[in-house]
Amino acid sequence: MDELLYIVTIVFYILLIAVPLMIAMAYVTYAERKVIGAMQLRQGPMTVGPFGLLQPIADGVKLFLKETIVPSGANKFVFILAPMVTFILALIGWAVIPFGAGMVLADINVGILYLLAISSLGVYGIIMAGWASNSRYAFLGALRSSAQMVSYEISIGLIIISVLITAGSLNLSEIVLAQSGLWYVIPHFPMFMIFIVSILAETNRHPFDLPEDEATLVTGYNVEYSSMAFALFFLGEYMNMILMSAICSILFLGGWLPPFDIFPLNIIPGPVWLILKICFVLFIFIATRATLPRYRYDQLMRLGWKVFLPLSLVWVVLTSGFLVYFDKLPN
Repeated sequence: MDELLYIVTIVFYILLIAVPLMIAMAYVTYAERKVIGAMQLRQGPMTVGPFGLLQPIADGVKLFLKETIVPSGANKFVFILAPMVTFILALIGWAVIPFGAGMVLADINVGILYLLAISSLGVYGIIMAGWASNSRYAFLGALRSSAQMVSYEISIGLIIISVLITAGSLNLSEIVLAQSGLWYVIPHFPMFMIFIVSILAETNRHPFDLPEDEATLVTGYNVEYSSMAFALFFLGEYMNMILMSAICSILFLGGWLPPFDIFPLNIIPGPVWLILKICFVLFIFIATRATLPRYRYDQLMRLGWKVFLPLSLVWVVLTSGFLVYFDKLPN
């Protein structure tokens, strides 16, 4: 009986995270279209529902009702499995994200390593889709994506190391609590900027959306997908955006902590602060798409290997040296 109650409780907590997350993901697409519309002096979605608020639901219903077409030359099992892998990996990363003090599904001591492992596995769904589609455009998009994600994961890992040695823990809740006096965005501001650009590349977002380059690859690795298979890639991309925004908020922006421990701010619940910070990082994703042109692929690789990698490596050395010199290494 106790085991059944435990399972029911875990399922309830999972649904408590997953359902609002998928609703939020749907409305990130609405917010993106509205913000880009405003930046380009147009209205964006306006027809379905008041102010177009039901547009994401209409899009979801449309994709759900369309026919799933599997190319005759495709590997059918891998072709169907690939979008499921992408979506599931984007969802299970939230298991270790703390929404407040003690408000986390799995409060493990190596939470940041778990997130690194999940983000590293995300490329498999795209590679599987590109290979199984039996299309040159899809395969080239998958190769671009794998090279791109591997390149920028290295700099992301080194940036996270700088934060970890400052906080002295791999537990995400403890990293947040270590910022109670000073958010890490201030001492690590150069790494915060590199981290923002790196997660743009890691999630294949503009201006680093070379794996989906419409001009040369006709949307790349998902060119052969339709209906819910395409929708799962779409959902996975936006779910990864929200997950990366949450990681950025926890590592650099104090997670659920308010900016100042004063009366009007400290009565606002912690999860609200985390959501506001996630929205801030998501706005950077959207504004970047509306303003910057797409990089060439050689520029993308040069930025990752010749600029971000040396800078993040030097920053690890400087951070370690500073903490040792001033004897501020956490116990």
